[in-house]
Amino acid sequence: MVTRTLQCILIAVVIFAFSTTGTQAMGQKTSWQEEFGIEKCNLLTTGRNPYFILEPGYQLVLEGGGPKLQITVLEETKTVGWCLTRIVEEKEWKDGKLYEVAKNYFAICEQTKDVFYFGEDVDFYENGKVVKHDGSWLAGKNGSRAGLMMPGTPKVKMKYYQEIAPGVAMDRAEIVSLEETCKTPAGTFSGCMKVKESSAIDLLAKEYKYHAPGIGLVRDEDLTLIRHGFIKDK
Repeated sequence: MVTRTLQCILIAVVIFAFSTTGTQAMGQKTSWQEEFGIEKCNLLTTGRNPYFILEPGYQLVLEGGGPKLQITVLEETKTVGWCLTRIVEEKEWKDGKLYEVAKNYFAICEQTKDVFYFGEDVDFYENGKVVKHDGSWLAGKNGSRAGLMMPGTPKVKMKYYQEIAPGVAMDRAEIVSLEETCKTPAGTFSGCMKVKESSAIDLLAKEYKYHAPGIGLVRDEDLTLIRHGFIKDK
């Protein structure tokens, strides 16, 4: 009887430990959303949601303390894995010199207006020459998958992966507020979304970005919006 009782106790302890560990693991896995139901979407290369404009010719320019960031939605598209995506080019200057050019690949879900991120090709420059491609990744290669760049219906406390490229790029975002006011050289914007971005690879990395309704990114740390709109030369 004692032996059977001890066996029952041991079995119960093992089951409890297993279930607790499993719950913790599941909690860790699901604390940051990484499944988005993309397969249910009709993905488009052109469109917009309240905080992200994916339309050819749209451009944002931010400056602050020397660095300059220019984001342009190009006419060009690129097939990444199984999906046709729109190319959004980011150019960054430091001390007046070109530092980085990234071609980012996005598609927008017709049903939800979620904007998905399928990867990027990155060029870093020194003295006018490309010296490295750190951070480049493409969905469908080396275990990488598309992340969620901008939800169509954002809510405070949403936490999701923007990039899912193991060992290369695992950036993630948490929506902190939807009621921020941002003053920039391009104007004062209310109802801005404040996002805390971090990385599952570099746990010390952290930055805050602000997105204005109908505009897009208006503040990225010390960079603030100086100009936005559609450019004639796309």
